[in-house]
Parts: sequence; C-alpha cells; structure tokens
Amino acid sequence: MHSETKGPVATEIEARLTAALSPARLAVINDSAKHRGHTGDDGSGESHFTVEIESAAFAGQNRVQRQRMVNQALGDMMRDTVHAMAIKARAPGE
Repeated sequence: MHSETKGPVATEIEARLTAALSPARLAVINDSAKHRGHTGDDGSGESHFTVEIESAAFAGQNRVQRQRMVNQALGDMMRDTVHAMAIKARAPGE
C-alpha cells in the first residue's frame, strides 16, 4: 500500500529546506522502498530521497553550488540520517 503521509525525516528535510532556501516549489520524494535491503537501508523506510526544489537562491549558481546549498541546509541529516539523495535544483524560470 502506498502512503502519501510524510515520515519524520521527510518532514524535517522539508522544514530545513524551506527555512534556508525559501523555495517557490519543493517536493521531497521518499525513494526508500526502491532500495529496501540494499546498502544504506536502515529499515526506517526513510533513507533514500529525491528533492526537487526551485528557489531564487539558486540564480547564478551552477549545479554543484546548488547541491552544496541543499546539503548545507540539511546539515547533519546528510551525515546521520539520509543515506542517499538525488537533488534537482533550479532557479525560477529554468
């Protein structure tokens, strides 16, 4: 059964990115079910994510700089909680 309910990790990712980058659009997609039993799957059901974010903060920044901004906003979560994250970051109008 697929649930649209966000878990605590996805909720925290959303809160941190919203606070740091004031996105015009933000989607936090839990991909953990696709990785069940693989390396990095801690059994929590919240270890692998895709983040799609649009923010004016990304204007003039290249892809690597944008990913660093997202990682910085998430801080210790990237080290302690999240095993893998795909980041799709764009500025408005891109």
